[in-house]
Amino acid sequence: MTPDAPLNVLGGALASCSTDPVTGFFRDGHCNTCEADRGSHTVCAVMTAEFLAFSKYVGNDLSTPHPEAGFSGLKPGDSWCLCAARFMQGADEGCGPRVRLEATHRRALEIVPLEILQSHAVDAG
Repeated sequence: MTPDAPLNVLGGALASCSTDPVTGFFRDGHCNTCEADRGSHTVCAVMTAEFLAFSKYVGNDLSTPHPEAGFSGLKPGDSWCLCAARFMQGADEGCGPRVRLEATHRRALEIVPLEILQSHAVDAG
């Protein structure tokens, strides 16, 4: 699997999203993606308690630890490469998490309009 060019939604180099916890489709700390990434794990989202509860409610429990898989569970304030469609669903429901634009892969724009990402941004852009 060859990653797509590491560019962010602002057209610059893709910044790291998180290495603690380590995130990304490739588990490289970046929201890199490729054709095999069917979930488009491209949005670098900063978790909130509200979003984590929403995600659990809709069937994607990101907060429960799974030590057997090396996953300690997410908590508010953690950054995570979130599926673009799940981000959009949260945004549509009024509980979308904050977004780090410089660490959000440009492929997220295939699902989420830039204006929506910018309205949730925690960084410049």
